[in-house]
Amino acid sequence: MVFAGARRKEKHMHRFRVLAPLAALLAAAAGCGGDSPTAPSPGSIVFTAQLSAQNEVPPIGNAESGALGSVTIMMDVQRGASDAITSATASFSASLLGFPPGSTAILAHIHEGGSGVAGGVRVNTGLTPATGISMPNGSGVISVAGVNVPVNVANAMVANPAGFYFNVHTPVNPGGAVRGQLVRQ
Repeated sequence: MVFAGARRKEKHMHRFRVLAPLAALLAAAAGCGGDSPTAPSPGSIVFTAQLSAQNEVPPIGNAESGALGSVTIMMDVQRGASDAITSATASFSASLLGFPPGSTAILAHIHEGGSGVAGGVRVNTGLTPATGISMPNGSGVISVAGVNVPVNVANAMVANPAGFYFNVHTPVNPGGAVRGQLVRQ
């Protein structure tokens, strides 16, 4: 004869036998983030931005006014004895959508400037009109790695990410088609 308390205990033990291996697997996966090729290394700082044509200064009012996107910037840094950044390189992965079919991304940069302020280029991804990203269906991906970041800019970005923005330029909007302020992750 099995008592009600024993049945509850047996039921809980069954759940434990089923859930324990799953929990162990999840814990192991969380602990090995450095083994993933897309996971940041211990010396990485990750920034993201949500891009919109309406964030440009002034907001875009032409055929690209509905354009959107997102960018992830992984900045790999080396630090000196005082923990100050002594060198930095960045990788960029931007997804663009909502552009008119046939658009081309011709430039992409990090600029210094707060929300609503147009600022100067501080980090150039190296994208040029000659190497532009064609968007035959109105969407595309920019993927660039190994871009040098000046040390003073890297330190300023870490200290105040919202004081910088990423934007993408097109022939229709050579001053910038989509823009988003940086957020440190």
